[in-house]
Amino acid sequence: MQTVAEAWLVYRLTGSSALLGLLGFVSQIPIFLLSPLAGLAADRWPKERVVIATQFSSMLLAFTLATLTLTHRINVREIITLATLLGIVNAFDVPARQSFLIEMVGREDLLNAIALNSSMYNGARVAGPAIAGLLVAWIGEGWCFLLNGVSYLAVIAGLLMMRIEKYQAVHDGASPLEKLREGIRFVRRTMPIRALLLLLGLVSFMALPFAVLMPIFADRILGGGASAYGTLMGAVGVGAMFGALGIALRQQLRGLGNVVAYCAIGLGVSLILFSASRWYWMSWVFLVAVGFTMMMQFTATNTLIQAMVPDQLRGRVMSLYAMMFLGMTPLGSLLAGWIAERIGAPITVAIGGAASVIGGAVFYRKWPAMRAPARELVAAQGMMSPVTPPDISGPRS
Repeated sequence: MQTVAEAWLVYRLTGSSALLGLLGFVSQIPIFLLSPLAGLAADRWPKERVVIATQFSSMLLAFTLATLTLTHRINVREIITLATLLGIVNAFDVPARQSFLIEMVGREDLLNAIALNSSMYNGARVAGPAIAGLLVAWIGEGWCFLLNGVSYLAVIAGLLMMRIEKYQAVHDGASPLEKLREGIRFVRRTMPIRALLLLLGLVSFMALPFAVLMPIFADRILGGGASAYGTLMGAVGVGAMFGALGIALRQQLRGLGNVVAYCAIGLGVSLILFSASRWYWMSWVFLVAVGFTMMMQFTATNTLIQAMVPDQLRGRVMSLYAMMFLGMTPLGSLLAGWIAERIGAPITVAIGGAASVIGGAVFYRKWPAMRAPARELVAAQGMMSPVTPPDISGPRS
């Protein structure tokens, strides 16, 4: 709700696609810059404490944004500042929260836990934008920010009630800088993980910035308003929720490599079709497909990486996942906002979709050479099925 209301507030105050791109940039660029440091923190400190600290900080920022907006003292500079601070908090939250999953559920349920975590997140993305669009139209953006702040009380309470086996971090005396290098070296030398992260970074940079241009599609192209904007963003959430549930129903890793490739291609095709649509309900359908393919790719990528990475490197590797997933998006958002000012939002989105199609096709061609090393990594982490050894990328074509 806060993300949708924040973007609409900036658009209402300025009408600028460039500032929408800037908002997307500052809210996520800290993830790109700080993720390696955050991953080190997740590997050295208790992850539960890190997540509690980040959620508490996010709550304070949400209440601050709500107070300024409801008292009519908000301006674009303050929105940008608060979005930047939230981005810094998220830089530490994402790696800790992602790597915390295995401590909560254990190795045997990790596949389902990652997918169910994504489905919960996207369940909120279904309801949140729709509710935000209605609230913005009826009573203003400030109430969305206030409800977001209140929601953190339940999150923090749930974290404090958890009783899990305490994870003891092992310190070998190496310096923090050497620890950072260790995680980067592991990814650079591990071909399957490197390929997954490169594709993820490409899609995040070129395709995902469509979201920051959505107010333009809702208002200028499809002739709607705040409620249409919320409904369109909700369509992405509907598709994403079904995509995450589709992964959650899987009982093994078999076929996920091909899922990553197919869904990157499908995401690109869906974005190209959406960019060409001028009918509201057709656009809504295409955005459902965007959400479905996007979440299938990202959840499958997350699952494969977590299945292959050693526990002692999990926080640092997941920080690189966060850098590619969330950190590349602000760079793309800034570029997309600049390009859209010159050639229009539809062409900008279509270019991003074409890049996703090309990236997925290249990954599909190169993945067969990575099957064997991927299997070895999965087996080394004890993630192989005890009954039938899974082929990570499915049947050969």
